[in-house]
Amino acid sequence: MSLPDSFRHIFEPGLLESIESKGKFTVAREGDIIIDIGQTVRITPIMLKGTLKISRVDSEGKELLLYYVNANESCAMTFTCCMQQFPSEIKATAENDIEYIAIPISVMDEWLAKYPTWKSFVMRTIRNRFNELLNAIDQLAFQKLDERLVHYLKEKSKNTGSSLINLSHEQIANEMGSSREVISRLLKKLEIDKKVLLYRNQIKLLKEL
Repeated sequence: MSLPDSFRHIFEPGLLESIESKGKFTVAREGDIIIDIGQTVRITPIMLKGTLKISRVDSEGKELLLYYVNANESCAMTFTCCMQQFPSEIKATAENDIEYIAIPISVMDEWLAKYPTWKSFVMRTIRNRFNELLNAIDQLAFQKLDERLVHYLKEKSKNTGSSLINLSHEQIANEMGSSREVISRLLKKLEIDKKVLLYRNQIKLLKEL
């Protein structure tokens, strides 16, 4: 397994060798569940390509989007579950076709003590994800749903690299913790305001958004 050059700006040489020897190169298709609620977490993924969607799921099966994990990043929640060997409290789903390195939990403590760049990577990941969760809480507490929807669409476009979003109104409602009827009404208003174009299970973001 050969690591991308970008990793050489993040990790020290000894750690790069350990990642290459201990990590497992893994691929997954769009929609594949990498980690599910209640599953014992045995690896933490370091993303190489694509986007991983991290969400919470309630007792009725409704999902609430927490954050995305992109190339050269990892999931803070898997760090805590790995090191404490707790069942997963999140669901990690491939937003598109992805490639990642699966780091086994058996090396986590050793690397934290041995490699300063790994400790920095873990702490930076936890801090960044914590800030993203704070932003999500702020949106829920202080922003109207139409403002949250615009933010959601922009983030989805940013993470997919496309202004065309391939999601149904029902899927968006589930990720935002709302109802399909409400989301459909808000999207229709955005279309009337010439900020989006609506198609069947697709939304085209316009520059005015």
